[in-house]
Amino acid sequence: MHQTTTLLIELGVVILALGLLSRLAGRIGFSPIPLYLLAGLAFGRGGIRPLGASEGFVATGAEVGVVLLLLLLGLEYSASELLSSLRAQSPSGAVDFLLNALPGAAAGLLLGWGAVACVALAGVTWVSSSGVIAKVLADLGRLGAEETPAVLGVLVIEDLAMAGYLPLLTALQAGLSVRAGGLILLTSLGTVTAVLYVALRHGHVISRAVSSDNPERMLLVVLGLTLSFAGVAQELHVSAAVGAFLIGIALSDEVAEDARALLSPLRDLFAAVFFLFFGLSTDPASVPPVLGPALALAGVTVLTKVGTGWYAARRAGAAPAGRWRAGGTLVARGEFSIVIAGLAVGIEPRVGPLATAYVLVLVVLGPLAARWTEPLVRRVTRRRAVASVPAQAGPVRAAPAVEHADTR
Repeated sequence: MHQTTTLLIELGVVILALGLLSRLAGRIGFSPIPLYLLAGLAFGRGGIRPLGASEGFVATGAEVGVVLLLLLLGLEYSASELLSSLRAQSPSGAVDFLLNALPGAAAGLLLGWGAVACVALAGVTWVSSSGVIAKVLADLGRLGAEETPAVLGVLVIEDLAMAGYLPLLTALQAGLSVRAGGLILLTSLGTVTAVLYVALRHGHVISRAVSSDNPERMLLVVLGLTLSFAGVAQELHVSAAVGAFLIGIALSDEVAEDARALLSPLRDLFAAVFFLFFGLSTDPASVPPVLGPALALAGVTVLTKVGTGWYAARRAGAAPAGRWRAGGTLVARGEFSIVIAGLAVGIEPRVGPLATAYVLVLVVLGPLAARWTEPLVRRVTRRRAVASVPAQAGPVRAAPAVEHADTR
């Protein structure tokens, strides 16, 4: 069979399978991410039948998927909203880092892995999945809830922190000197600061230049601009993902809304390819040995993320029920955890399987935690209150009887 024919057939089957998995996930009320990862494990290296003809396309599509995921996330915020979130939620961001990054770093040390793996695992456990959480908030009708601004504030700080973290991890992975690594970090932070300044002061000019009444023209201009800037950002060691995020922030108002509508289907397609590719690049036989550490790490960081959300919502003035809902909502990990693991596998191959197992666990638990954390806490609190009533009520009832006997 001709190579192009094989490519078309195999690619068509892959995309059709992803569509069926997405439909299945929608039927059972889960995120499709774990199903994409499992499909990748099944048909990757060491799987049932490794893909051959479409492997190169899937690898390129995975890169585009990361770029589009972060572009669409950036389109959700304006530069002014971003800065106000940073001011309001910076203490919550610091608590989030301490509670959730340190367990990952500690796990790397306990497993006897190197410094790069420890830094990578810190990032894997630190950053929640903005994509999964946004979908969960929409599905549960909580976009207007009192705790949601606190949740989004934490997510924004995490996403912006990646502008410094990813270049640092890249420098460590490349084995660069402290001077070279510091220069890369300064370059990346300078680039981020410059783009935020331009977006804040001149975002309307950029939006006007991109805007068009013709959907085709707008799609081509926004996509071309994003991919080009992501490539330049990668060359400057800022990371393509952060570059795409900054382009999303620079676009505002109606242009951002139109771009979201046009690019969302492309985002969904290439994001599915991205998660599939990560599964394809992971040997299924390497997952069982790290399943125990992954479950232990997931158990610890579920609690720490719940604590993070509770603290952030409390600072925002949310009621106790909203605080627990915020904590449960932040549990899911996803796209950034996989991106980080993908950067580190060249130094420590075991990071990939551990991250895959970890994300699989928490991307399934995340929607459940968002839905059930607050009702579970309420039920436990009610049971404790009921259980404590007889112990307190017994002496109170006995007292009048004693007094009555004495009066006789």
